[in-house]
Amino acid sequence: MTQGAELILGGVRSGKSAYAEAQAGASGLAVHVIATATAGDAEMAARIATHRARRPTDWITHEVETALAQALAQTAAPDRCLLVDCLGLWVSNLLHAGEAVFAAERAALLDRLPALPGRVLLVSNEVGWGLVPTHALARRFADELGWLNQAVAQRCGRVVLLAAGLPLVLKDTP
Repeated sequence: MTQGAELILGGVRSGKSAYAEAQAGASGLAVHVIATATAGDAEMAARIATHRARRPTDWITHEVETALAQALAQTAAPDRCLLVDCLGLWVSNLLHAGEAVFAAERAALLDRLPALPGRVLLVSNEVGWGLVPTHALARRFADELGWLNQAVAQRCGRVVLLAAGLPLVLKDTP
């Protein structure tokens, strides 16, 4: 279990990214954002721009589509706070990259996470409260992200759920 790692869960527009950004800013550490989103259309580009505009200018952003564990290993340091936003988009990227990439990258993240120095904030979507999707790929996404969230939560010292912008601490291991 990683004491310095925190999983921040929530639904769409729950406030999870803003909460994670506030936690990173309050850490007193140099902040590196590991962004997993890609701007496939104008609406997504606008969402990415909103996130970027909210962040302080001294934060360093790394854009990562699939190789998250490698990016974390290269960026983590005792004097840094890494903010991963978000695991849901990362899982989507992996599912589109193919089965071999998905399995290898998921395993690499879960393997590497407990050994990372510094503070790590991982933002993810809570998918357990919605309807079962009617499309096979959407069902696979919900299943895989739900299982990943459970595995990451086991490896984190702190897990917080955001609802209506309010944090609810689910786990806080001293």
